[in-house]
Amino acid sequence: MNKLKLFLFLVLLIFISVEFTDVGRGYVVGLNNYVLIRYMNIKKYINDKIDEHFQQQEKIIKLKADNEKLKKSALLSIAFAGKLNEILKDNNLSIYKPNVELVRAISYSNLNNYNRVWLDFKDFNKSKIYGLLYKGYAAGIVIEKNSHPLGLLLGDPNSIFSVYVGDDKIPGVLQGNKQYILVKYIPLWKNPKIGDDVITSGLDGIFFQGIRVGKVIGVMEEESSKTAIVRPFVNLSIPTFLHVITKN
Repeated sequence: MNKLKLFLFLVLLIFISVEFTDVGRGYVVGLNNYVLIRYMNIKKYINDKIDEHFQQQEKIIKLKADNEKLKKSALLSIAFAGKLNEILKDNNLSIYKPNVELVRAISYSNLNNYNRVWLDFKDFNKSKIYGLLYKGYAAGIVIEKNSHPLGLLLGDPNSIFSVYVGDDKIPGVLQGNKQYILVKYIPLWKNPKIGDDVITSGLDGIFFQGIRVGKVIGVMEEESSKTAIVRPFVNLSIPTFLHVITKN
């Protein structure tokens, strides 16, 4: 009973303080604000954690789906390579086993040139030129510069390798040209068309045949040959991970 009286007295005291004194009102408002802020912070924290949880779940589901696709692609590639090597073996030809290595672009070689990147490439051989891939597409070449591996992306004028144009496999030489790339030295009697796919020919030993490079968006006829203007499938804007063809 005494405890009940004490409780009622305290309630009355708070009521009087709130109603009749600024100090009382300030105390209660401050306490109220503190509680509300704490509540809002806790609510935000819980919501953030819930969102983070669901985002992680979505990422896990996506990664699992991507992993299944990659498994399927890998199995198909292994099956194709096995079948191809059976054919080669039946015809007394050497086994086909290209190798690629994952490399990391460290930085641009020059801040005003976004088509040249230094690479973290451990097995680099200074005497070789390598083909550079990004997500399965041709992305450029790798050369030696100051005893270090330098990646020349497709837009660089010194990024040069041999290609085929269209279903008829019209031969040409690809060269970087900033935003677009050019396929030069196409014979005048050949007829590349807008919309033709451009693929690597493998004739220069840099790439193996069949890697997609880009799509023809224009054709120019020059004095002794034709030149196809090509929009590349790869447009790298920042350094990233790429693959290097170490063996064709």
